[in-house]
Amino acid sequence: MNLQIKLMEKFLKNFDRTSFDVMFENGEEIHVGKDASKFKVIVHEPVSYKDLLQSTTLALGEAYMNGEIEIEGDLEEVLNEIFKCHKELKTNYHALKKLLYTSTSKKNQKEEVCSHYNIGNDFYSLWLDPTLSYSCAYFENGDETLEEAQHKKVDHILRKLNLKEGMSLLDIGCGWGFLLIEAAKKYKIHGVGITLSEEQHRAFSKRIKEEGLEAYLKVEIMDYRELEKSNLKFDRVVSVGMLEHVGRENYELFFKNVDAILKDSGLFLLHFISGYGEYPGDAWIKKYIFPGGVIPSLREIMTISADHKYYVLDVESLRRHYVKTLLCWRDGFEKHLPQIEQMFNEQFIRMWRMYLCGCAASFNNGVIDLHQILFSKGINNALPMSRKYQYNK
Repeated sequence: MNLQIKLMEKFLKNFDRTSFDVMFENGEEIHVGKDASKFKVIVHEPVSYKDLLQSTTLALGEAYMNGEIEIEGDLEEVLNEIFKCHKELKTNYHALKKLLYTSTSKKNQKEEVCSHYNIGNDFYSLWLDPTLSYSCAYFENGDETLEEAQHKKVDHILRKLNLKEGMSLLDIGCGWGFLLIEAAKKYKIHGVGITLSEEQHRAFSKRIKEEGLEAYLKVEIMDYRELEKSNLKFDRVVSVGMLEHVGRENYELFFKNVDAILKDSGLFLLHFISGYGEYPGDAWIKKYIFPGGVIPSLREIMTISADHKYYVLDVESLRRHYVKTLLCWRDGFEKHLPQIEQMFNEQFIRMWRMYLCGCAASFNNGVIDLHQILFSKGINNALPMSRKYQYNK
């Protein structure tokens, strides 16, 4: 057994909370764990021990993307087993600081956001549901289709906001606009959506016209930092899956801009992926999927909101809902693989497969969470006395 394989064996022994086999490029095999193997890793090209210590996820993620390792077994199930040992995943934050700590300037953040969301509406429409909702769905009963669960997610959010006809609603990071379209149809609110993505702006503008909602809705390409000087005012504000792009040093600025446009006693619903600590993020995800993305901790958002005198009315974890959402996306991705293969190369496909399956495994093992927080700006004594209104249909 050569030195490289000996080092790999030493490293892999840290993952003995699960059980698997590894076959190296020279045909040698090792077994990790105490039980029968649940999967097998086949190594075609050596994975650097040094790289594994610098960032385990980056080293293994790139090796999988490039076909240097193969997995025998369902990828999501394999990653779910690996993430049971997530504390053994190594990251050298100092060595990777240029990747993990990127600029939060308006110009750079726009480029980072658009690098993901401007991949193309044709691509996302293949594997998202018809609402084009690219955030955690709400599986109220557990047996809903993805489209049904996305409708229920939006209904759930809109009920929490306690909307009334004629109210104004701002959606920060509005995506392809489904939430605002539903709000306008069901509650006859006047809504504005803001996004940094030209692709999303184009598609949402088209949907507004197709639905005949020009008198109720509009969408703007706008950075959240422009809200403070916009002279806009809203009864309600919602932001779904956008805070992860703001950056830790800008959370205070984000709340400052929300506060500038939300009326007194107004409600603000914040829906975001959360972590238990204030970490800079995963190296592989930041390099290939969400450049500049940072996951806030629940406690830091609570602290900042209190500094702005925002009252917490409701906190809900939807972690398990995101597991189901991601697996639905994975199934849709695989179902439409022939079309995707016409659009992108094998490395991109393997990268996207790793992203969807890895995120599902991360949520399933509590590495990350998903929270919805409902705030009021100052005191709001006009809401119902109990939270039943959030669930009554």
